Amino acid sequence: MVHKFLLLVTILGIFTIPALIPDVFGHGLGGDVAPPLSFGGMEVTVSTDLTPSDITVGEVEDVNMKVRFFDTLTDTTLEKVTYRIEIWQAGELLARNLFYDLDGELNVKIKPKETCNEVELWRCSTYGGSEHVTAPGALYVEGEGRPSITGPIFVQGGLYNIRIDIEGATNPKTVLTELLSYDTFVSIAQEQNFLVQTASAEEIPVIVKTYYDEVENFQFDTSDNSIYFDMPFNWNPEYVDLVQVVHEEVRVPKDFAPYAEGKQFKGYVNGVEVDQRALLNDPYTYEDTNIVHFLITNAELMQISEAMTANDDMTTMKLKLVPQNEVSKTSTEFYLVDTENFEQVPTTVNIAWDGRYGAGDEIPFEITFFDPSRNLIKDVKYAYSLLDENNEVIETNSGDDASNPGIVSTEGIDIPKIYVPDEGQYRLDILVYGTGINYDPTYAGIGSAIIEIGPSLPKDTITPPGPEVEPPTAIPEWIKNNAGWWANGDIDDNSFVQGIQYLIKEGIMKIPPTTQGAGDGGNEIPDWIKNNAAWWADGQIDDNSFVQGIQYLIKEGIMKIES
Repeated sequence: MVHKFLLLVTILGIFTIPALIPDVFGHGLGGDVAPPLSFGGMEVTVSTDLTPSDITVGEVEDVNMKVRFFDTLTDTTLEKVTYRIEIWQAGELLARNLFYDLDGELNVKIKPKETCNEVELWRCSTYGGSEHVTAPGALYVEGEGRPSITGPIFVQGGLYNIRIDIEGATNPKTVLTELLSYDTFVSIAQEQNFLVQTASAEEIPVIVKTYYDEVENFQFDTSDNSIYFDMPFNWNPEYVDLVQVVHEEVRVPKDFAPYAEGKQFKGYVNGVEVDQRALLNDPYTYEDTNIVHFLITNAELMQISEAMTANDDMTTMKLKLVPQNEVSKTSTEFYLVDTENFEQVPTTVNIAWDGRYGAGDEIPFEITFFDPSRNLIKDVKYAYSLLDENNEVIETNSGDDASNPGIVSTEGIDIPKIYVPDEGQYRLDILVYGTGINYDPTYAGIGSAIIEIGPSLPKDTITPPGPEVEPPTAIPEWIKNNAGWWANGDIDDNSFVQGIQYLIKEGIMKIPPTTQGAGDGGNEIPDWIKNNAAWWADGQIDDNSFVQGIQYLIKEGIMKIES
């Protein structure tokens, strides 16, 4: 027990734990905090919180929207506030009205209503409440009641813009000389059902749960078992700067082999491969279904936007999910304790990593947060620190904003890449600050795991084509004979390469566009390429897998293709 206590004290010494964590700018699950503005010697802002936080169209009868006006410097809520609230989606106004609240925390009951025969949807919205005597036109309800909005709100999935003007504060008769105007954003989910037909004509049900906009052009590619879809999106940098995250879920039955539990995935947005942290695989929520999350952050959206040219479609986001081979992972699990009494809290942390990564690698550690029922804990804000056997800190990360600490794990899974210099034992410390934009402390705590890191092993370097690349056409069957003869040693490397070069040049065998390497064509062909050829000739791998080997030879300059 003494050793454990000392260890926890050491962990506390590594992390900085603020005594007061103020609410500042940041997007959370079902909530948002706008950047602050100066007012009366304060830095004031508004937060918007929905309850329930994760809303799917058609599953709730009413939603509570809480709007809070406060000083970020002291975390003090301002009183006697007159709010003008507008609700927008996809550039269309859905509701607009004045509200008044005594304590500065306004709660509004929103009741979705699908039926609306008006061209301008805001005309269908109705409002409940009484006009406050000292705030003309502003709705107010005494006691525990709430003013309400009934209308075509949250009846479609996507990103909603809650615009808030502060027209009066501290006293209802105090009218601001200049309005304090804020934009906050909340996401509402919508499920869309699709069927994919496999190469064997089997039909597999797939659900896409979109938090941004309705998806279109859903496709399934039997050559690599990839799923593709697109949706409306404005790639204008000024708009992209406002979007904190684009969240899409793809749900596929685990008994469909390419999407079975343990499979890895690659994801693409408009042809650009997204980082592993933007693509999260959740095999925990459902027993029979894998959920793969696209969580494309503002930083990644901005990078994609900057890379786009005038010839690109600036009105569409194109997403592609490509299953990879199964990877065997090493894992360890531990519970967290609170930072005051060191008593267990209801949080379990699992850390898993691909054992092929080792010394000298940036290792993608999969960190997963569970509650006592083995449900994922959503919207976790956490920090980590890696120490070696001598208790020297290798890396510490508590997010990018010191005043708003924590790495955000929206779905309860995060995959940070941590550089590990040498083989040996390491300690990975985890600190959970809380959950949500208000740092709910229910799951807050600290803990650590001892992990053993070995040597770095060879890893597959072949990347499947993104969604902008056409899949390869079927390869004539007789070419397999050549591959088999080469794999068996009946023809030499040079004869095999010359044959493939001729087939590509004449258009008999087509491969995706591939950047040609600078080699002179004289390098030795790796053994795994010859193994691929043997497996392909025997029908153990598909055409696409064989073509990836040919692409590798071209990229490395081992095989030269004349234009």
